[in-house]
Amino acid sequence: MDRDHADWDDEVDASGLICPLPVLKARKRLLALPPVAVLRLIATDPASIVDVPHFCAQSGHALLEQAEEGPRHIFRIRRG
Repeated sequence: MDRDHADWDDEVDASGLICPLPVLKARKRLLALPPVAVLRLIATDPASIVDVPHFCAQSGHALLEQAEEGPRHIFRIRRG
């Protein structure tokens, strides 16, 4: 899924981090972005496939895309 950077405004690589750190890092970065900006989150924690969608739903952010690249889970999140 390595797409052109134009698909997102900022990126957090949380590879190697375990729950809840990928979500916490995404939350912190999203708060620093303007509304409707898109964050690309990379995580390797298997729990992220549940944690990130739940976080987005609870926080008012839109999960635009969720994909897997080998052991990496890639999320694109639009700040609400």
